Amino acid sequence: MTGVIKQEQPLLIGGAWGEASRSQTYEKSDPFTGKVVTEAAAASATDAQRAADAADNAFEAWAATPAEERARLLRAAADLIEERAQEIAATMTAECGATFGWGMFNCTLAAGVFRHAATLAGEVDKEVAIESHVPGLNARAVRRPAGVVTGIAPWNAPVILAARAVAAPLALGNTVVLKASEECPRTHAAIAAALHDAGVPKGVINLITNHPEDAPGVVEALIAHPAVARVNFTGSTRVGTLIARTAATHLKRTLLELGGKAPFVVLADADLDEAASAANFGAFMNSGQICMSTERIVVDRSVAAAFEAKLVAKAEALTVGDPRDPKTQIGPVINEAAAGRIRDLVADAQAKGARVLTGGGTKGLLVEPTVVADVTPEMRLYAEESFGPVVTVIAVDGPDEAVRVANDTKYGLSAAVFGRDVTAAENVARRIDSGICHINGATVHDEPAMPFGGVKHSGWGRFGSTAAVEEFTDLRWLTVQDGTRHYPI
Repeated sequence: MTGVIKQEQPLLIGGAWGEASRSQTYEKSDPFTGKVVTEAAAASATDAQRAADAADNAFEAWAATPAEERARLLRAAADLIEERAQEIAATMTAECGATFGWGMFNCTLAAGVFRHAATLAGEVDKEVAIESHVPGLNARAVRRPAGVVTGIAPWNAPVILAARAVAAPLALGNTVVLKASEECPRTHAAIAAALHDAGVPKGVINLITNHPEDAPGVVEALIAHPAVARVNFTGSTRVGTLIARTAATHLKRTLLELGGKAPFVVLADADLDEAASAANFGAFMNSGQICMSTERIVVDRSVAAAFEAKLVAKAEALTVGDPRDPKTQIGPVINEAAAGRIRDLVADAQAKGARVLTGGGTKGLLVEPTVVADVTPEMRLYAEESFGPVVTVIAVDGPDEAVRVANDTKYGLSAAVFGRDVTAAENVARRIDSGICHINGATVHDEPAMPFGGVKHSGWGRFGSTAAVEEFTDLRWLTVQDGTRHYPI
């Protein structure tokens, strides 16, 4: 990528790469340099319909493809992602401002997502006998692929989340239209390209890129298409709500993984060094632009000062700068809107009495790792997701108040609890309203085989593990009558 000014990104529809129907494009700039790095096809609703048509045409044959062959193709795509990891990571840096390490981790985990999905391919063929009270009736629960799946992925962990949007649906016999984020069209295209180059039949995977202004029409067209049976979306709660509303009008099932405001509870007996390390990672990795990022540290008042000092020392040791520099740990946030939102949240908290223990400064799209103490409900930072390298510290008296404060949010994705008494820590963890909770571990953690998702305004449904089988297949009741059956009329 070094020295490359701009690269083109076409659509993938029906196995062929090509331009949008209107021949229009849009440009994406590097968040750090400001230079245009991608010129992507600007799809219209017509292109979205063409992609869904192609997926529909490919569905019957793909659903009938033996599970072993579907699994083989997914593993081949995983191999290609690993082979291309350095190139993909460089594209992530150019489009998203990601550090090279974050990009490489994305590729490693994305390959794992495909390999795990491959192990699920045979699940759609399994049948479960059901006892019937009707003489001679053989009843079974059987599954079949749902149909065409629309996957809508975000920019913040783009390789992982694009892989997650498509891998399990494909493994289970569905065909897919992947709608790329406007912020990283070439990065998301790398996932579609790996599948295409691995040899999946034409139309099984399709890629749509679009100008930001055209997103509502493109998404509407994909959801409304008669062949689309499922919609999965990872992104903000605001957009997820709009997608859920649109899908409801068409009676389409959705899987939504949305925003977060992850609490990190530090009990009085916690190992403060371990807790500070986990909080530092969870709050500032990828400039805090992770749905699971630690946003609220809820710490027992008896250890608050000691914990704050340890966390501040770690935050101040982080290197902020050019994401292409191997020494950089914290790169830019995605755009000026994000930087402005973060500045406003911190300024509002300061104006209302919060203490900025470290950070708070910005230089362009670089935002210093920031720790803010004495945050109260009157401050926007208490409730609003910052999605940046900012973490709040709230001191509480005992575990009951810690649980109350941890649950004082509309979100419920990830959480963490630190305490040496693991039984007591688990009792606290079980009382926290979240889809994920880690005891003595960071809020940021993901593995392909785990059921990933949230509650409340963090969405519904679960990616990963065998939960994906429920999300992307239809469960049917099938019976066979043996012999004569008596009917009342």
